[in-house]
Amino acid sequence: MKSNRSIPAPVVIPVLIYPDVREAVAWLVAAFGFVERVRIGENHRAQLKFGDGALIIGDVRHERRPPRTGEVTHSVMVRMENARDHCERARKHGARIVTEPTDYPYGERQYAAEDFAGHHWTCSETLADVAPEEWGGETVTSA
Repeated sequence: MKSNRSIPAPVVIPVLIYPDVREAVAWLVAAFGFVERVRIGENHRAQLKFGDGALIIGDVRHERRPPRTGEVTHSVMVRMENARDHCERARKHGARIVTEPTDYPYGERQYAAEDFAGHHWTCSETLADVAPEEWGGETVTSA
């Protein structure tokens, strides 16, 4: 795949809509540790990165809207080194912690949070390499 400095490198890039792009960027940087990569217009779009991952923040426009209160239509999963510390950072910045950090039999410690605009996030720390068959999953392909 060709590289292009105008778009993040990951193959899959979530685009989340926020009422105020600049407010969203400031909050995601402070609360979750994202880094702003590219700014497009004053309040139109922004590209963020977290480790090897990427996220695009878009403005409200035409049919694009942020989540409605009481509805969960998606969740973004972010892998990290220390889910407990990350959870406390997010809480300090006003994230609503939906699920406290919990260790799961599939080898992950995860917590779930809702940001100020209603987007849901699952933050995951790998504790061990566990085969899906060990906890009831099924490996379909090794890729």
